[in-house]
Amino acid sequence: VAPSTPVCEVPSSAMTGAVVQMSCKETEGSPPSEYQWYKNGVALLEKTGTGSARAANITYTMNKKSGTLLFNTVTKNDTGEYFCEASNGIGLSQKCSVKRMQV
Repeated sequence: VAPSTPVCEVPSSAMTGAVVQMSCKETEGSPPSEYQWYKNGVALLEKTGTGSARAANITYTMNKKSGTLLFNTVTKNDTGEYFCEASNGIGLSQKCSVKRMQV
């Protein structure tokens, strides 16, 4: 079954240094969807614990299985427009509407 349109939870504002968790979930896809977050239209990299993630100064953890995007400490650089895409290899992938977070 192709994914349904996911529901995204993105805070509209956050204080610098706060912990922010965004979530993305759809319920109809079978097999279960994987989730990819985008910021300002660019796919976010998944942090794998390798040197490249640290070199890119990644301050978040993205879980493609659960759809969560967790910032341990948000900075002004994290301000932007976020959306997530659900895909499971069947039918078209589905995106939620873009939501802006201001830090």
